Amino acid sequence: MAAKVPKSTSKSIYSVHPGVAMVQDWVAGLKAKTGRSLEEWVRFVKASAPPTEKERRDWLKKNHDLGTNAAWWIAERAEGKGGDDSDPKAYLKAAAKYVEDMYAGGKAGLRPLHDRIITVARKLGKDVKVCPCKTIVPFYRSHVFAEIKPSTRTRIDLGLALAKSKGKLPKRLIDTGGLAKKNRITHRIEITSVEDVDEEVLRWLQTAYDLDA
Repeated sequence: MAAKVPKSTSKSIYSVHPGVAMVQDWVAGLKAKTGRSLEEWVRFVKASAPPTEKERRDWLKKNHDLGTNAAWWIAERAEGKGGDDSDPKAYLKAAAKYVEDMYAGGKAGLRPLHDRIITVARKLGKDVKVCPCKTIVPFYRSHVFAEIKPSTRTRIDLGLALAKSKGKLPKRLIDTGGLAKKNRITHRIEITSVEDVDEEVLRWLQTAYDLDA
């Protein structure tokens, strides 16, 4: 099933993560499914649940038959956290900070590599969506077709979804084990300089994009 991606609400180079739409749908349907709205659950947890966030998650699952995600989200909000996972504007603000934090300190030298990959990826098509998380930056079309991960202080791994690729792959494409684990990202290319973002990298990035049509 293709990811449901809400429209961005700013001119950010990033797009709203598909998970935001999922949480929005969950919030909208919570009252009908459980008898309480999100705000009502938060008040109930603060008044009646154990004191720690972990204890509250377990309590919501055991005592109120909520699923893991629901228990996590409610307990988090009862702590005054969360919000960027259901508010597009809040997400885009957080996304920029995720990237800044990702390349803080010793990984600062990798930022030009990140920016170069983002630039070429966005040129693949108007439907490319770049949706940062805390430790990786996935690229979406219908699904995740690639991702950036600053793996060390000197290397970015460009992950690619190539499960549908035909023929023998070059050695530069390192198997992530994703195919066996049924993960979207099946291969990665090590990027240690801007020059590494060469024609071969662009070709495989294009291939991953095309395979997700």
